[in-house]
Amino acid sequence: MKKFENKVVLVTGAGGGLGHAIAVAFAKEGAKLALVDLKEEFLNKVKADVEALGAETLTFGGDVSDYETVRNIFQDTAKKLGSVDVACNNAGVVGIGSIEELTTEEWDRVLGINAKSVFVCTKAALEVMKPQGAGAIINTASIAGKMGMAHLSHYVASKFAVIGFTNSIAKEVATTGITVNAICPGIIGTGMWRGEGGIADRWKKEGETEEQSWERNISSLIPQGVDQSPEDIAQGVLFLAEAKHVTGQALAVDGGMTM
Repeated sequence: MKKFENKVVLVTGAGGGLGHAIAVAFAKEGAKLALVDLKEEFLNKVKADVEALGAETLTFGGDVSDYETVRNIFQDTAKKLGSVDVACNNAGVVGIGSIEELTTEEWDRVLGINAKSVFVCTKAALEVMKPQGAGAIINTASIAGKMGMAHLSHYVASKFAVIGFTNSIAKEVATTGITVNAICPGIIGTGMWRGEGGIADRWKKEGETEEQSWERNISSLIPQGVDQSPEDIAQGVLFLAEAKHVTGQALAVDGGMTM
């Protein structure tokens, strides 16, 4: 029998690379899926991929920092699929800029999505899970929730907030049968890190190309000397989803970067 046969897993930010990998990993293990993302075209792609693996699937669009929207998504999922056994609160945004470059609006945008959405989604998840007496909540944080990073102060602040919030809620619900953990992805060679305007580009030394900066940072920051993949992170999420006595943790999947 597959590990998550007939279990219901809700994934926010499901259309992105990490959310997609998480959804596929659960689908391979027999889960039913509720997929949430603002971008319909990305949702359609991950929906097709998980349904090809045999997963019964619901999709929802909506702002995951809005409580009523999220509450309705969780309640609708429980009504249609029977429960919500695992909530992967994965939606998030990134921004890059020095303290001089950051505006108050950009600070509010990043904190408002990254931290508030985890609060809102956790609150809505617990409304479904507490009556069940079981469940697993996995909040996507980052290695940036464990260490400061230049030109990422607002992003770092949001991810420290996610870890602190996760620790606190885990203690609140410790006797309910519900676990609450954070997953902390390391350096993944997409979006935030690569390309023009990404971190590798921002952290270039004089005379370096973006590619050279990327290679230098991978070799100097990660003891294993290799970047991580979305599938690596999904493996950690599956572990946290089934570990009954692991709670309040911030699991880094980072090749040893934050050891």
